Amino acid sequence: MLRHLLPLALLTACSQGVAAEPTTTEPLAFPTTIEPELADRFSRLALDCVQKEFPNKISRTTNDAESIGAPRELFPVFYGCFDWHSAVHGHWLLVRLLHLDALDPEARAEAIAKLDENFAAENVAGELANFRRPERGSWERPYGWAWLLQLTAELREWDDPQAKEWLARLEPLEADIVAATKAWLPKLAYPIRLGTHNQSAFAMTLMLDWADAAGDAEFAGLIKARARDYHADDVDCPLSYEPSGEDFLSPCLMEADLMRRVLERGKFAEWLTAFLPNIPEDGSADWLAPAVVLDASDGKLVHLDGVNSSRAWNLYHIARALPDDDLRRASLAAAARIHSDAGVAAVSDEHYSGSHWLASFATYLMTDRGWRAP
Repeated sequence: MLRHLLPLALLTACSQGVAAEPTTTEPLAFPTTIEPELADRFSRLALDCVQKEFPNKISRTTNDAESIGAPRELFPVFYGCFDWHSAVHGHWLLVRLLHLDALDPEARAEAIAKLDENFAAENVAGELANFRRPERGSWERPYGWAWLLQLTAELREWDDPQAKEWLARLEPLEADIVAATKAWLPKLAYPIRLGTHNQSAFAMTLMLDWADAAGDAEFAGLIKARARDYHADDVDCPLSYEPSGEDFLSPCLMEADLMRRVLERGKFAEWLTAFLPNIPEDGSADWLAPAVVLDASDGKLVHLDGVNSSRAWNLYHIARALPDDDLRRASLAAAARIHSDAGVAAVSDEHYSGSHWLASFATYLMTDRGWRAP
């Protein structure tokens, strides 16, 4: 496992539950590459599911029986991995690891072949037809939309001829989702503060990645403006109430992760003091305990394995966004490490309830995908 956050003395102290002296002179270090063992484990789960049609959860509105069909007919690209959004981020996982050149030759060849087959132009046309149905409504909004933009953001940032070809095929679907989001966000009167798919803060963080990659200043400006509208005056987030029993996102920490992208460093530090006033300054790790899963075969309960990974990247990002001399950074980093260890350890092929999606969260975490310097 990567030891990727703290100087050795502080890391040892935190792992033993000892309060260490806060470190303010050394910058926090994060991984820029992923270990081969993890890349192999994560990619295998995605490779095994992106063309696995069943079991499948289809959830969409229809007006007639004829509109109900087999997943591969309805979603010609993203029919695998149990549900549409999980298929999308399974494809993203493979693109991400290809982009980082993290796969061995055999896995790389398999990933390219499956992606090229699934991203065929006629398949993307089928996906677009599904999105353009009058009954589309709020289908896959905002979680699936955000992951689709994360996928094309990865392709945009990868300087590779194959990536450019795949992006060209996906651009019509990307454009549809961007337009739909630009129409939706101004109408969203209040943020969605859930710990599951509908949460607005999580979607907005992934969408900002896309806006940066695409150079869409209008879209970035819209997201940042709405983030300020929703959250600039938020105080005393009840982190002690988290997690709920089926969360895979932290409402409090994900909001803070969004706001560190919106506010300049000093302003963010002030905002965080009011929003999460009880973050320790002693380097301790035990102030936020990882979530516990009592039945990993249960598709809802296993969400909590994902909340450990997403909390970890939230904590990493919040720590790095604070000024170098901020005494909270060490405790944020220490809590991030124990959540990271728990989240990554939970990724396995034992139960499809978790294996079809947890590797995507662990890959986002362990490849440091969400970090942009303030």
